[in-house]
Amino acid sequence: MKVGLVGFRNAGKTTIFNALTGLHAHVGGYGDPTRPNLGVIKVPDARVLALADLYHPKKATFAEISFVDVPGRGEEQAALDPGTLVQMRDVEALAQVVATFPAATGALPAPVAQLENFAAELILADLDIVERRLERLKKEKGKEREQQLLARCYEHLTAEQPLRTCQLSLDELGTLAGFNLLSRMPLVIVLNADESAIGQPVPAGVAAWAAAHGLEVVPVPGRTEMELAELDEADRVAFLRELGITEPAKDRFIRAAYALLDLISFLTVGEDECRAWPIRRGTTAVKAAGKVHSDIERGFIRAEVIRFEELMRHKSEARCREAGKLRLEGKDYVVADGDIIHFRFNV
Repeated sequence: MKVGLVGFRNAGKTTIFNALTGLHAHVGGYGDPTRPNLGVIKVPDARVLALADLYHPKKATFAEISFVDVPGRGEEQAALDPGTLVQMRDVEALAQVVATFPAATGALPAPVAQLENFAAELILADLDIVERRLERLKKEKGKEREQQLLARCYEHLTAEQPLRTCQLSLDELGTLAGFNLLSRMPLVIVLNADESAIGQPVPAGVAAWAAAHGLEVVPVPGRTEMELAELDEADRVAFLRELGITEPAKDRFIRAAYALLDLISFLTVGEDECRAWPIRRGTTAVKAAGKVHSDIERGFIRAEVIRFEELMRHKSEARCREAGKLRLEGKDYVVADGDIIHFRFNV
């Protein structure tokens, strides 16, 4: 999963990036704005550890979230210039960092204004793409369905509504996928607050705006959590407790991101590796096989499925088979969270 940290200049995107990843990217400006900061965090999963205890593999691999700290360039009142747009279209989800206190090098708009302005910029960027594509389609024949779909999108956008709120079929979503429309992307709000806001509710205006737009807010005391991320585990836990923070920003964000993208994890096991694989809820067995390797998807025969809880209860695949807890599923089987799968294939 690849998440872009986006928003206005001086909102604290790099501070949040450091807080989430534990890295030490320079805060306060980019040396080269064409090269965003990149970082990866592992998604904690007790099931992977339990399976590693059972199989003693050479390695245990957790699901990962990749972060792209997208530079804010241009004026403080504008978030999206052409270079920023290119970088944003290369991610799967957006996390808008919203500052709730005056930035060090200039005052930003109020938090709700940041949300409104950014939403408007996403819509305008998508309108530009949709309009240009509709102009081309007028000269082409045999693409009436695409033209009708984009006309609906155009109406939705001109009504100042993001495309994530437009009801679209799976086929229509597939047609739009190549356009990388920004207002279609899942969006979460990361509220960059100062230490005095710890334990306080989300500001009423922000909460109301987020609720009206169906968005989740993750409050993060950015600078405080960035400093905590640099400590060793024991000291970090002690300071978090002292500050009244029940869990670090990274864990809160992971939970929000998984809910945002409706992600689950299936598991693979063996002597070489025990691993969690993140997929969208509703993914079929054959598509899940493709996450492991494209050859497995292409030559898919069947999936051998055991529930994690059953394997932990019976302690081996052989005993699960004897107890009737190993199932054979076809390519249309919808994978469930916690399924342990062995794919049979032939290429």
